[in-house]
Amino acid sequence: MDASELQPVEQFLALHSPFDTLPKEIIQYCAKMITIGYYTKASAFVEFDKDNPKLYLVRSGAFEVRDPEGVLVDRIGEGECFGFSTLLSGEKVVNKVAILEDGLVYHVPQTVFGQLRAQHRGFDQFFTRAFAKRLRNEAKFTTKDLTTTSRITSIMSSKPIIIDAHASVIDAAKLMREHRVSSVLVIDNQKLTGILTDRDLRNRIIAEGLDVNTLVSQAMTVNPVTTHANALVFEAMLAMSEHNIHHLPVVDGSLAVGIITSTDILRSQSSQPLLLIGEIGRQGSIENLIQVSKQIPLLLQNLISADARAEEIGRVLTSVTDALTRRIIELNQLLLGQAPMAFCWLAFGSQGRQDQVACSDQDNGLLLAHEPDEFAAAYFEALTKAVCKGLDQCGYIYCPGDIMAQNPKWRLSLVKWKGLFSQWVNTPEPKALMHASIFFDMRPVFGPITLFSELQDSVLASTQDNDIFLAGMAGNSLAESPPLGFFRKFVLERDGSEVKGMDLKHKGSALINDIARVYALSAGIKEVNTAKRIRALMDANIINRKDALNLADAHEFIAHMRLANQGYQVTHNLQVNNFLKPQHLSSLMRHQLRDAFKVVHDAQTGLKLKFMRSF
Repeated sequence: MDASELQPVEQFLALHSPFDTLPKEIIQYCAKMITIGYYTKASAFVEFDKDNPKLYLVRSGAFEVRDPEGVLVDRIGEGECFGFSTLLSGEKVVNKVAILEDGLVYHVPQTVFGQLRAQHRGFDQFFTRAFAKRLRNEAKFTTKDLTTTSRITSIMSSKPIIIDAHASVIDAAKLMREHRVSSVLVIDNQKLTGILTDRDLRNRIIAEGLDVNTLVSQAMTVNPVTTHANALVFEAMLAMSEHNIHHLPVVDGSLAVGIITSTDILRSQSSQPLLLIGEIGRQGSIENLIQVSKQIPLLLQNLISADARAEEIGRVLTSVTDALTRRIIELNQLLLGQAPMAFCWLAFGSQGRQDQVACSDQDNGLLLAHEPDEFAAAYFEALTKAVCKGLDQCGYIYCPGDIMAQNPKWRLSLVKWKGLFSQWVNTPEPKALMHASIFFDMRPVFGPITLFSELQDSVLASTQDNDIFLAGMAGNSLAESPPLGFFRKFVLERDGSEVKGMDLKHKGSALINDIARVYALSAGIKEVNTAKRIRALMDANIINRKDALNLADAHEFIAHMRLANQGYQVTHNLQVNNFLKPQHLSSLMRHQLRDAFKVVHDAQTGLKLKFMRSF
C-alpha cells in the first residue's frame, strides 16, 4: 500500500485499543505489515489458515464467535478482534466465526503480534485479559444451572424400552429386569398409548391377584403425562412434581423418543426455581409467602447472569408466579371453606403468555362453572379480593387497568364469559378490541382444565377465519411501530423523565406478541406463548419457515436485550423499566437491534396485507 492508502489504516489503529497505546512510529509499522481481507455474509463463516494464524481486527462488519457445538461465545464488531486465542494458546482453531454482515478486516501477522506483545506491556496485558474473559465466557455457557437452562435431551434416555400393548405383563417384567429399568413405554401401532411401571405391576397385578399373562394394556397407565424434547429439565421436574410421577415419556407428536426419570434428575444439579416452588408449596400463611416471594427478584437476576434465553426466563418466572397464585388460593380456601362450585383462576397478558419479567403487575380473572347465587357471589368476592391482595403483597402490584378477578366485571360464569368474547369478536369496535386483546392471551392457573377448555374452544371457534374481527385486531396491532426512522436510525422517546430511550416492551416485544396473536386466532391455534405460537404457525405453513424463524429470533433478541437492560438497572440501583439507552450499546448490538426491529416492521407489513386488504 502507498502512503495515501496507509493513512486511513493508521488513523483507525490510533483510535482503537490496544493499538492506541502504541507509539506513532509503531502504528505506522503495523499499518505497513497489515493485509486486508473482505468477508461476505454469503460465505457464512471465516476460513482460517491453520498454518498461518493471525490477529483479525474488524474495520467494518459484524461477526459471531461460536464453539464447536454452535454455542455463542462472543460477538465482534468494529474495532474489535478475534483470532488472538489461537495466537496466545498455540492451539489449533476450534471455534467458528460466523459472518453476520459484510465487512473489511485487517490481518496482523503472527510475527508482528508477537513483537508487539514482547515490546509493549500494555498491548500484551490487553490481549491476556481478553483471552481470560473469553475463557470465562465459554465457561459461563457450560456451568449454568443445568435444570434451569438445559433441555431434557441432556439427561434423558434416548433409547426407551418399549413393549407392545398386546404383550403380557410377564413379558414386560422380564424386559424390565433384563434392561434394569423401572418402566417400559407401551405402544400400539407405533403410537405411545401408555406406560407400565414397577408401581403399576405391584398395585394392579400382584396386589389384585391377577394372572401374569394379563395384557399390558390392562395394567398400564393410559394416556400418561408426557413432555417434548425441547422442554427444560426444570419443566420436566415441575410436571413430575405436580402429577406425583417418577417417569415422564418424551414424545415427538405421538411417537415416543425418550424417557426421563426422577433418578435422571437426581443425578443432575439441583434447581433453584424448583426449590423455590417447593418452598412456596410448604408455606402455611400469607405472611410466610410474602417472605419467600422476596427471593424472586434474586432468581431473575441469577437467570439473567447465567445468560439464560429470554423465553426460558419467562417460563421459569411464570411457573413461580403460578405456584404462588395457587398457594394463595389454597390458603384462603382453608379460611373460607370449600368453593360452592367449580372455578378456574385465569391468567391474562404476560402471565398467560408465560413471558413474565420484572415489573409484572396482575392481569387475572375468574371463570365460574355457572351463574352464582347470593352465597356463591359473596364467597368468590371474598376469595378474589384476598388472592389479589396477597399477590400485591408478594410484589405483583394491582393492575392499573383493574383487570383482576376481584373486579366483578372479570368474575363471570362460563356463559357470561362466552357472551363477552362473542361481543368482542362478532361486533368488534377498535377501541374495545384494543383493551380486549389482553384477554385473548389466557391460561388456567387453578381449577379444572375442562372448564377452561370449554371457554377456549368457544373463543377459537368464533375467531377462526373471522375476517372482520381479524382485521380489527390487525389494525390495532399496527397502531404502534418499531423505533426505526429514516436511514434506519433509532426513534427515541421519553420514559416519563428527561432521559430518552427505546421502549423495548411496547415498541418491540408487544408488537411481536400482537402479530403472533392475530395469526394464531385466525388459525384456531391453542398455544398462548408467543414463541410457541410462532412455531405452531410455521409447522402449519401459515407463516413460511424463513419469516417465522426471523420473527422468533427477533422476539428472543429483543426480549433478551430488555432483560439484560433490566439486569443492568438492578445492579446499578436504577429504576427498573423497559427503556434502553442506545449509547449503552456497542456498534454490533446496535446493528443487531436494528435488524430485529426491521423484522418486526416487515412482519407488520405482512400482517396488514393478509388481514386488512379489503378494509
